[in-house]
Amino acid sequence: MRTAKPTPTPRSGRRIGAVLAAFATGTTLALSGCATPGDSPVAATAPTHLSGTIQLWHHYTSREAKVFQSVVDDFERKNPDVKVRVHSGQQDTKITQVVASGGDVDVLITNVNATLGTACKSMSDLEPYMRRDNVSADAFQGIFAGATAFNGRRCSLPTTSDVYGLYFNTTVLNAAGYTQPPRTLQELEDMALKLTTFNGDGSIKTLGFNPLIGTHQNTSATFSGTAGVTWTKDGDSAIASSPQWQRLMTWQHDFVRKIGYDKLKTFTAGLGDEWSANNSFQTGRVAMALDGEWRVAFVDEQAPNLAYGTAPFPILADSGAQYGGGFASAADVGVNKRSGHKEAAWALVKYLATDTDAAVKLANGLKNIPTLKSAAASPHLEATPQYRTFIEASGHPASNTSPVTEIGSTLAATMDNFWTGYQQGAGGGLLKGLKDVDTDINNALGLRRAK
Repeated sequence: MRTAKPTPTPRSGRRIGAVLAAFATGTTLALSGCATPGDSPVAATAPTHLSGTIQLWHHYTSREAKVFQSVVDDFERKNPDVKVRVHSGQQDTKITQVVASGGDVDVLITNVNATLGTACKSMSDLEPYMRRDNVSADAFQGIFAGATAFNGRRCSLPTTSDVYGLYFNTTVLNAAGYTQPPRTLQELEDMALKLTTFNGDGSIKTLGFNPLIGTHQNTSATFSGTAGVTWTKDGDSAIASSPQWQRLMTWQHDFVRKIGYDKLKTFTAGLGDEWSANNSFQTGRVAMALDGEWRVAFVDEQAPNLAYGTAPFPILADSGAQYGGGFASAADVGVNKRSGHKEAAWALVKYLATDTDAAVKLANGLKNIPTLKSAAASPHLEATPQYRTFIEASGHPASNTSPVTEIGSTLAATMDNFWTGYQQGAGGGLLKGLKDVDTDINNALGLRRAK
């Protein structure tokens, strides 16, 4: 393990709910208004020498940007006549807008769920390069190869990923007589209710698990994999026709009511910032939490004495979901279709996505999960037992993600908006509300496809 603990910082791919809500309309419209050229022919053999200057845009900042730069430096040492100019700290919205407007971008790294469906037409088809250079999609774990293509087009490759699971305070659970984490949502609820304590005035003192959608990492996307829900069918929204959505939301709504929505909102409003040392799980105010693998690094840095474990997130019993996986969201890397240095750009993409040493270095530095199978199995990957949970989940057949569509983050943002309102009420009108969600999503898809 590393002798110096990392200083964890949030990056744009992590806050799924925030990214989804913020991304929606602007980038979709910007992309739809710009014509893009077709794919240029790919040489039959790879060049023996690469040269030139390429522009790389990504969303990493601070410590994480330094980690990424170190990997780019390694690429430049292997290719001394290629200069990579790195534009760090760029939000996905800005990157895709610059690409769509013909800006100077050769290689771009963004979040799959938020951008790929809207940006794919602006990116080169990598399949001819992969076929020529013997790069196989089978080199990647689980769902990641499929999630980084769109409509049969190989627009990008995965690099690192975020995988979600359950964090639990072993001291609190053991004191209540629990020796194992919950495996079903009902077990999660039962344990959480038992672990919740109240002040004399009836307000919440400590919480077993916070079920509110919109709190920290609780979103429709991250919850969706627990129940084997259906998002789309034949290209259209199919949420209302998925009984698993109704069962999942009914479970969550009833869970909220057993504690009290107003009490939960008041308690949540008083919690410390999610990304600070006052994170509610790290301070012991919440015994169990849904979070991503990066939380391991935050705990190491900010709460090193916390006794905790990690596990796959519980599933909805009899829903068809399989225990052991988790919601996943990858960072993907691709080549701008307008790039004037496509071979050098592809070489950088290939290095970042398929070089084992580079993938391990990124994973160790960023504290994210490698998508490359050889990196996930590498003895050089620094993996505590808590972190290992997420590595195993990333390759599990039950791991899942929300679908990539032409409207990007608008898909899940629409569902989030409905769910955050629904959890406040008495519980009626669920099916009608889901049908309205389908209508709103399909209208957005129709507008996008008509461009």
